[in-house]
Amino acid sequence: MENQTNKKHWETVYATKTPDQVSWTQDVPSTSLNFIHSFGLSKNAKIIDIGGGDSKLVDHLLDEGYENITVLDISKNALDKAKNRLGDKADKVTWIVSDITEFKPTSNYDIWHDRATFHFLTTKDQIAHYLETVKQSVSGYIAIGTFSTDGPTKCSGLEIKQYDEQALTAELEAGFDKMKCITEDHITPFNTKQNFLFCSFKRRLN
Repeated sequence: MENQTNKKHWETVYATKTPDQVSWTQDVPSTSLNFIHSFGLSKNAKIIDIGGGDSKLVDHLLDEGYENITVLDISKNALDKAKNRLGDKADKVTWIVSDITEFKPTSNYDIWHDRATFHFLTTKDQIAHYLETVKQSVSGYIAIGTFSTDGPTKCSGLEIKQYDEQALTAELEAGFDKMKCITEDHITPFNTKQNFLFCSFKRRLN
């Protein structure tokens, strides 16, 4: 029931609001791109963008020549917006409508990117499912962004879970080694600041 409530919430958000009416909009997702570039993988690396919505990350990755991109979001409306914006390019992307806590990957990913989905998981069960999915499906790297302990406590009217570097590292320590963490202020379309924590992790081979 909770998942259905979440889906309805996000379908409504993307059906009724334009990009300049939501706080997470970025014309150029520079930090995400920088982390992805830092992994040094080829353009045929398998990348999944968790909670990608109608983010422009996929636009930039396609423009840079990346060939194996998957975008997952709970909202069909969000993905439809992205597809419409991309036009014929949308055919080069795999689109998945799914709640992340119900996602069952059928392949492994070289890069798992998540900007601002993980922090919406506020129960132990939700977090555990997410982390288990990551462990099962990521063979390479993770780039993950959450609200920091200096960031908001809510987003889009929903409660979130803040993280600092130590807490986020602890969640992923079973299977992944931390590479780098940074904090930065995201300036929203309303000219307000949201402090984010971004970290990258590498799959531990043993």
